[in-house]
Amino acid sequence: MMKMIELKGMMLVGIRIVCPSDQYAIEIPKAAIQLKNRLNEITGIVNCDGFIGAFVVEELSEADDGYWVCVEVDMFGEIPAGMVTLTIPAQKYAMIRHSGPNTSIHDTYESLHRWEAEQGLERLKGAWHLEISRKWYEANSDEIEIDLYDTVR
Repeated sequence: MMKMIELKGMMLVGIRIVCPSDQYAIEIPKAAIQLKNRLNEITGIVNCDGFIGAFVVEELSEADDGYWVCVEVDMFGEIPAGMVTLTIPAQKYAMIRHSGPNTSIHDTYESLHRWEAEQGLERLKGAWHLEISRKWYEANSDEIEIDLYDTVR
């Protein structure tokens, strides 16, 4: 089921991944497991039951390239070694849930993009897009249940 939703701004702390586009399905679960194992190093976590992925579809600079695997925090404290911060503004999104292998997430996005076009929505490709998981990847599994938030106007 697809719907429109507005989310408040968020402060995120996590791990940035930059790799060839065909490697993200492999690297994101690895980074998520690494982040989960380091949650005790992050102060002020809002929810540690899952992670938030963030990315920009059409990067305007190298600083926007990649994928961030993060958790939301209530304020930026001391940032653990090898981690980064990200501030996501309040935005409107078209949202859909993806359940299954992360390698088939593109099919779910295609359905969402068709729905956005039917609704007359404009995708904001230069804005932050989110993937919010309510649980963590399990070792040796690419199965995920995750809400995909595509920034729109």
